[in-house]
Amino acid sequence: MTLQTTTYLVVGLTFAIYIGIAIWARASTTKDFYIAGGGVHPVANGMATAADWMSAASFISMAGLIAFMGYGGSVFLMGWTGGYVLLAMLLAPYLRKFGKFTVPEFIGERYYSKGARVVAVICLIVASVTYVIGQMKGIGVAFSRFLEVQYELGLMIGMAIVFIYAVLGGMKGITYTQIAQYCVLIFAYTIPAIFISLNLTGNPIPQLGLGSMMSGSEVYLLDRLDQVVQDLGFAQYTTSARLSLTNMFMYTMSLMIGTAGLPHVIIRFFTVPKVKDARSSAGWALVFIAILYTTAPAVAAMARLNLMSTIEPVSGEYMVYEKRPNWFRNWEKTGLLVYEDKNDDGLVQYSADPATNEMVTIDRDIMVLANPEIARLPNWVIALVAAGGLAAALSTAAGLLLAISSAISHDLLKGIFKPDITEQQELLASRIAMAGAILLAGYLGFNPPDFAAGTVALAFGLAASSIFPVLMMGIFSKRMNKEGAIAGMVAGLGVTLLYVFQHKGIMFIASTAYMGDMPQNWFMGIEPNAFGAVGAIVNFAVAFAVSRVTSPPPEHIQHLVEDIRVPHGAMGAMNH
Repeated sequence: MTLQTTTYLVVGLTFAIYIGIAIWARASTTKDFYIAGGGVHPVANGMATAADWMSAASFISMAGLIAFMGYGGSVFLMGWTGGYVLLAMLLAPYLRKFGKFTVPEFIGERYYSKGARVVAVICLIVASVTYVIGQMKGIGVAFSRFLEVQYELGLMIGMAIVFIYAVLGGMKGITYTQIAQYCVLIFAYTIPAIFISLNLTGNPIPQLGLGSMMSGSEVYLLDRLDQVVQDLGFAQYTTSARLSLTNMFMYTMSLMIGTAGLPHVIIRFFTVPKVKDARSSAGWALVFIAILYTTAPAVAAMARLNLMSTIEPVSGEYMVYEKRPNWFRNWEKTGLLVYEDKNDDGLVQYSADPATNEMVTIDRDIMVLANPEIARLPNWVIALVAAGGLAAALSTAAGLLLAISSAISHDLLKGIFKPDITEQQELLASRIAMAGAILLAGYLGFNPPDFAAGTVALAFGLAASSIFPVLMMGIFSKRMNKEGAIAGMVAGLGVTLLYVFQHKGIMFIASTAYMGDMPQNWFMGIEPNAFGAVGAIVNFAVAFAVSRVTSPPPEHIQHLVEDIRVPHGAMGAMNH
């Protein structure tokens, strides 16, 4: 059976499962649509949360980043995993105890202000839309490569699949679909890693294979990789760090607090029956996420070694371009792998020197998807990886789209503009908002903005600078009032967007006359993708300063804050 036929069968089977689950779990109430009825088991919710969290960025991009950044890529492992610890300890149980459907609803009631709720909706949409761009792009790339269709057609197929199970099932359908998607993506990630670890080291456990000796050799895998990359002029894999110490710290912090502030992840903790289940869900999510995240460094190192050993064989002989392997030809068709014969000798020369390097493009996002092909694994394994990549992108896209549609239908329509609409009218509005969000996401997938394309970290920075601080202050500060919360959100989001857009040359707030000549990374050398932590500091500082010169919150709000923190872990659902 050919690779394409196998891929069609495997991907088609997984899609049939997703759609079948959506029909079975069709939402009939707003509670089903927003929080899956509030009765999801903590283990199941942990698995769904892991799928919701592990997007195309985790499945496709993270190992690619580590493969080319080496040691410096650990910022993503530390930041994204550490964020879940913050979420489990500082946010999830308290938000669940408050017992509302959405993050803006919590902010609106905690800060006794419709204005605060509207600002929170804007922050949510800005962060979620930025994030969803990357997911739709990942869907289009994966479909176009493995189903051998045009990128645009691949994206449209992905949009249709998300539309069916997200619009039909809402959070209920998405939850159970994400459980299936987690199973698909984790098998798709670990099975090739096991095969490749066996091939290279003889150890079937990738995490151990990373520190093992090469098969038939006395050389450790990482030592061999260091030797190969240095021979070609690249920095040593195990010690190189592209980021400065300041950038490394701020990048990690931005990813951590951005993770804890992502609305599509937070709403998952509203779906469990009890307060204690929220913390339990976060713990289970960490377990399920750790399976992939501890495998990623091994996948990254082995993929980089396989790639270099294939293009630049150990014997020192260059690959003849006309005899390049099938995987090379397949990825050339996508434009993500580009060869240019600079000296007309027909050989493929790969090095760190731009003047002689003939591999002018090796997109880091191909590493996970191409690795099974490079390692010549069976077709069913390659097809499984395709299904896993699509599952990762689809699961996160669905969660983000639900967060966006809920903010529009529940927080704006029901909460602000038409509070007297019936439940069925709200459910219809939710589905219309979801359809609109999918169309917007599809448009951005076809026409990704330059400043956001390929940079999921920016979404984390936006969530870190706007949503995380206001949630923390809402739970732990009785003195924080609506004026401080609104000012903090506007200031945090504003300075982050301004820094990012200034860096990219997009002057939509300040004119070129004021900022056009400013150097890149002008603030303490911090990169835009790491600036979310600075935005969060600004948010906290402005919020506390404003709250000190304005009236304190009403007494019942202060009692509400105390009540949220009372450690009644076994309290029933929906106390308020």
